[in-house]
Amino acid sequence: MSEDKKNTASIGKTLHDARVEKGLTIDDLQNNTKIQKRYLIAIDDDKFDELPGEFYVRAFVKQYADAVGLDGTELLKQFDASLPETQNPEYVDKVSEDKIASRTAQRKVDDRNMTIRRYIPVTIISVAAVLVVLVIWFAAAKSSKNSQQTNISSSSSISVSGSSSSSSDSSSSAKKESKKKTKKTTTNTTKIASESTSTDGGTYKVTTKTAASSIKISTSAKAWVSINANSSNVYQASQDANTNHTVKLPSNTTSATLNLGNATATKLYINGKAVKLTSNSQVQNITFNFSK
Repeated sequence: MSEDKKNTASIGKTLHDARVEKGLTIDDLQNNTKIQKRYLIAIDDDKFDELPGEFYVRAFVKQYADAVGLDGTELLKQFDASLPETQNPEYVDKVSEDKIASRTAQRKVDDRNMTIRRYIPVTIISVAAVLVVLVIWFAAAKSSKNSQQTNISSSSSISVSGSSSSSSDSSSSAKKESKKKTKKTTTNTTKIASESTSTDGGTYKVTTKTAASSIKISTSAKAWVSINANSSNVYQASQDANTNHTVKLPSNTTSATLNLGNATATKLYINGKAVKLTSNSQVQNITFNFSK
């Protein structure tokens, strides 16, 4: 490709021509880079606003360029003015190198979500039927309870002298027992300990008696977050600065994996207990193993 064509072509056209010259199709490139086909087409057409966030624009472009035989770093410098701003060059490199597996998993999640959407109408009808049954059951139970309370009230109108004292003692004892139970249930028994560390994340052991744990994400700057529970995606989003979001994990969760973009601006809490991250990397892959 001549120097004049490089200077006049857009970055998308440059990458497209290099791919065609190398004899690669979009499908070939998707298999090689693990970047979804729709994002590769968007890059060819210079439609960067269709990519999953400004964090990934430069990383995807660099990986595309390297896959078709171009120097990704030089290409980013050449078209720097036409690309969205990102955190820093190290961040671009990290996303490009470390997130291929995450994007593959996400593509599987997208396919699974499409299948789920086909069954949504049937699910809605089933849920509606269950709700109707529950409403009928609740109304019947409430009617039965009111009838029982009326009978008890009539029977208790005749009382023996001295029984009020016993009743009062019994009531006081019940209140104390209730307070003890409440105090026990409100104590946070969750414990978090680091099992292993790496430059881009680590593994933590979470010991808790909570049936269904929850993860709270608090961000002080814009950050990308993805959560998989037992290898199934339960949350992914680009959170704005100074926002909080709580994700409730399924009750049978034994392992949860978090992918964090801009981890230094992100704080994590499990069942209300803060997680002390052992890595200072901006892009992190974190695993929580749950046990009773």
